[in-house]
Amino acid sequence: MSGDRTPLLAQPLRPPSVTRIAAYLGLFVLGAVVGVAGALVQPGWFPGGLLLALAAEAGLCLGAARALRGRAAAAAAAGGWMLAVILLTTSRPEGDFLFAAGSGSYLFLLGGIGVAVICATLAPGRQPHDGPARLGK
Repeated sequence: MSGDRTPLLAQPLRPPSVTRIAAYLGLFVLGAVVGVAGALVQPGWFPGGLLLALAAEAGLCLGAARALRGRAAAAAAAGGWMLAVILLTTSRPEGDFLFAAGSGSYLFLLGGIGVAVICATLAPGRQPHDGPARLGK
């Protein structure tokens, strides 16, 4: 690291651009749509529907992180998925509910939360564009 460059952590924080905020909101809504679609598909074709729903969530989270080059994009998509699925688990006053008390529903809920956490954690983070060398070298 040369003396004329400021380290990445010492640089002042800038607010995100309007387009980045719009992209995060779009990913949040897309995550909610994937969550609703997965909730409808997973009981229909068990176990293929469950695997398809979890693969769709993983693809959305990892694709979002790769497209926007940051973990926050994966977290935004995962947050939309989690909010939609949690809202779908609540029962209505009439007694209707979307998720049955079966193993597939629990695997979808817990597996989806696990996939969201794994994808948001392992997604590539933002890197400076100086070169292919590792940070700190």
